[in-house]
Amino acid sequence: MVRITILGVNEDSAVTIFYSDSYMWWGMRISAQLLSALALGLVLSACSAPSPESLAQNDPWEKTNRDIFDFDVKLDHAVARPIAKSYRTVVPEPVREGIHNALTNLNSPVVLANDVLQGDGTKAANTFGRIMINSTVGIAGLIDVASKVGIPGHENDFGITLGRAGVAEGSYLVLPFAGPKPPRDLLGASVDIAFDPLTYAQFHGDDTWMVVRYGVGVLDSRTSQLDAVETIERSSIDFYATSRNLYRQSRSAKINDGKASTGDDLPNL
Repeated sequence: MVRITILGVNEDSAVTIFYSDSYMWWGMRISAQLLSALALGLVLSACSAPSPESLAQNDPWEKTNRDIFDFDVKLDHAVARPIAKSYRTVVPEPVREGIHNALTNLNSPVVLANDVLQGDGTKAANTFGRIMINSTVGIAGLIDVASKVGIPGHENDFGITLGRAGVAEGSYLVLPFAGPKPPRDLLGASVDIAFDPLTYAQFHGDDTWMVVRYGVGVLDSRTSQLDAVETIERSSIDFYATSRNLYRQSRSAKINDGKASTGDDLPNL
């Protein structure tokens, strides 16, 4: 996991602030919905010429992005943040940790697929070992036994795979509910859904299971970011610009195995 110190925040993160990179319960259909949202953003932004500052930041749709970002922030303040605070207050930390471990284990096949695509045999072997150990001895991933025996986890996704292959981020884009999703990461999120074996699972109540998985994933993600988000929001003169910069720093650090960053921790904006 990449860690960077910024604004004095010291929170481990595996998610996007305000948003979750968990897989939507409707499986592969999210690809069409995200692409539709991308097209809508392009159409709306075409109504006004981008400023020189926006072009300099590779953010030609900044006006539209800011409007969507403001909507997401208001939604977060009204819904996600209060629920996350209640969850942290009511549910004991060991239980929250077990839920987080289980969600991480469920996402491990996606990490493994990208480890293999990147040709990183060491990481692929570690991820496979974590799946085997945590899924069995770790009781379906509730206990991170693999980390305790010296096999630490790491994040990986197809957006990172594309970045390491030299694919550019593209123009910065913010989507409703989904957060920052430049073209490279938008495509990456869609492909990662295809890497998730549960996308194809068919059993009684499979739709309910995916809804619960997604909802709990969002809750777990947002809870882990509570203090970090509030600190950054209070400290930022321009919260949108800060979020954009931190998102890019975080993604760059992950693509370059942390070589583009220094320090200990950075919330994954």
